[in-house]
Order: sequence, then C-alpha cells, then structure tokens
Amino acid sequence: MLLTTHVLDIGSGVPAAGIAIDLYAVDGETRTKRASAVTNADGRTDAPLAPDLAPGIYELTFAVAAYFARTNTATFYDTIAVRFRLDGGAKFHVPLLLSPYGYSTYRGS
Repeated sequence: MLLTTHVLDIGSGVPAAGIAIDLYAVDGETRTKRASAVTNADGRTDAPLAPDLAPGIYELTFAVAAYFARTNTATFYDTIAVRFRLDGGAKFHVPLLLSPYGYSTYRGS
C-alpha cells in the first residue's frame, strides 16, 4: 500500500512548507519508525512516505512548532500525531489541515 500526505496552513491559506514528518508502524505500545520526510513549498513530500506498507496501524507525526516559530505565529501545538489503520487498498492519502489552535485530517484520495 502506498501512503502520501500534505499539510495546508488554513489559518494563512498557504501550503505549509518545511514541516518534518515521521511515519511509525504501531504494534501495541511499540512504535517503529518507517520513514521521515519534510514538506516542500507545496506542503507535500517529494515522494510517497512509504510505497510498500502492509495492513496495520500507523502513526504520522507532524512537527509543527518549528513551522509556526518560522512564521512568528503563536501556537498551541508542538507535534501533531495522527494514528490510523490501513486495512487494504492500493493508495492512502492522509492530509493535515492546520491552524495555530486547531487541525483536521481525513482519508483523502
């Protein structure tokens, strides 16, 4: 299974560039890092985070505090973690819509 993501700063209305993202496989209380990337000027990673994931539970962590610090924006968040289950299918897209005091995510296409 293929996994992609992107981050949009909905507070400013622009893609969120320079956000470090880590992907972990989750097995009970154990997290194993599978990939890392940084968003580009489009708020996307330059390549899929993982092209060959097995079914299971995964977690994306978005290091947003440094992004907001670069834009001189006060924020409530340091890191945002999104845990989800992949249970079949070929492609998964997990976007993050971000503002300084809230966020939203969904399974995209």
